[in-house]
Amino acid sequence: MKLFNHVQIKVKGLGRGRKFYDTIMAALGYKMVLEIEGVVVGYGTSVHDMFEIRQFDEKSLLSEHVHLAFNASCKEDVDAFYKIALANGGKCNGEAGFRPQYEDGYYAAFVIDPDGHNIEAVYSEKAKVSPIANSSNC
Repeated sequence: MKLFNHVQIKVKGLGRGRKFYDTIMAALGYKMVLEIEGVVVGYGTSVHDMFEIRQFDEKSLLSEHVHLAFNASCKEDVDAFYKIALANGGKCNGEAGFRPQYEDGYYAAFVIDPDGHNIEAVYSEKAKVSPIANSSNC
């Protein structure tokens, strides 16, 4: 069984958030699996395995200082994620590379998204994550 059904963060602007997340999620091989126009967009493998961004409002307060790490199928996907994120408004929070302090074979990149969230893409040689069907870099 998977740990999560879905995870959601609230963003300042759904259009701006979508522009950023459409590109980085595609780089990692994830597709859009849910859209409620003007409210929420979900990315992943299904509606029961997804990450969502939602437009904040007075009932759904803005998420602050979230750290999310997305699985990548290979190091090349991590590299693509990093480059695409920077080209689409992300800020460097750690270039792509090995992080032996976490574990041997842990290859990751970190960016700050347009709303200040710490977003990571990680390929772990030890985790042996199954390749994502849509990944094109591996």
